[in-house]
Amino acid sequence: MTAVSPPDPASIRRLYGRRTGHKLRVGQAALVEHRLPEVSVPTEGGLDSQRLFGDDRPLWLEIGFGRGEHMAAQAAANPQVGIIGAEPFLDGVVGALLEIEARSLPNIRLHNGDALDVIDRLPDASLDKVFLLHPDPWPKFRHAKRRFVNPGPLALVARVLKPGGEFRIGTDHPVYCRWALAQMQQSPDFDWQVEAPTDWQQRADDWPQTRYEIKARAHGHEVWYFRYRRRTPA
Repeated sequence: MTAVSPPDPASIRRLYGRRTGHKLRVGQAALVEHRLPEVSVPTEGGLDSQRLFGDDRPLWLEIGFGRGEHMAAQAAANPQVGIIGAEPFLDGVVGALLEIEARSLPNIRLHNGDALDVIDRLPDASLDKVFLLHPDPWPKFRHAKRRFVNPGPLALVARVLKPGGEFRIGTDHPVYCRWALAQMQQSPDFDWQVEAPTDWQQRADDWPQTRYEIKARAHGHEVWYFRYRRRTPA
């Protein structure tokens, strides 16, 4: 029998993750039906700050925003910035909508789906920051190709991130921590912003907690915070 080679990580495009959970309550379903269309990323065509927010403001992207607490905190603290959040899990989108409503946040746009679909439609060097916080670690080695921090997705992030722009990665999973460090070290597009252990062992003041981090801390898990700068292309 001819051996079958595993797929090249650089070619991986699909993101893996849950898309549905428990049945939505009546109020949640109404929020999705009426409010989500008002803040959704357009389904077709190119994307830029003018189309999304009507001006030339800086754009940030959060990949897999969970329930939206980090994204909402960043939007409230940085009203001059437009934040795009991509999340395939519908319960997470409901959580983000509740945050938007509770805080009256006009500077968030949501995509209920794969973040790579949004990245594909963004111009080169159009983002100032990208966040990837507590992604699914896919801890089994045979599932390593499903992790976002792989050459293919990283090259796409590098394309849309401005030179000097920041890519933040947060995780509480030791397997993902080691994997992300190795993959980012091999990337030709990013420089790790670190001078001392405290730079990646302590959360920066402008890095709001996520519920995943709070849960990890409650279980005694260590959390790691990585900040990378987009290199200026040669």
